[in-house]
Amino acid sequence: AHVVESGGGLVQAGGSLRLSCAASPQIFRTYRAWFRQAPGKEREFVAAVSWTGSNPTYADSVKGRFSIGRDNGKNTTYLQMSRMNSEDPGVYYCATGAPAPYRERRYYSTWGRGTQVTVSS
Repeated sequence: AHVVESGGGLVQAGGSLRLSCAASPQIFRTYRAWFRQAPGKEREFVAAVSWTGSNPTYADSVKGRFSIGRDNGKNTTYLQMSRMNSEDPGVYYCATGAPAPYRERRYYSTWGRGTQVTVSS
């Protein structure tokens, strides 16, 4: 099983960026989540969604600005990020394998290598 993120890059403050996460078919019917890690900080939960695309869950810091969704035909999960600010830069990781939208890393069994997001002021 594997997970691959894409879509990271440089965006201006206030701008938008869309990340994608492609996963192996054998890890299909589980929750998928995005985490992020800024330099010198712990990896933190960003958002999670069920395998049907329902029950999206967000960290308070991104609620109302970020949106998570799935296209199961492509076995891909998306993270649409809008109104980005100085708290959003970091490496964004896609994770899967959890039975519920947990915010703790230990519940997710499969991780990607991450994609870098930079926000310029």
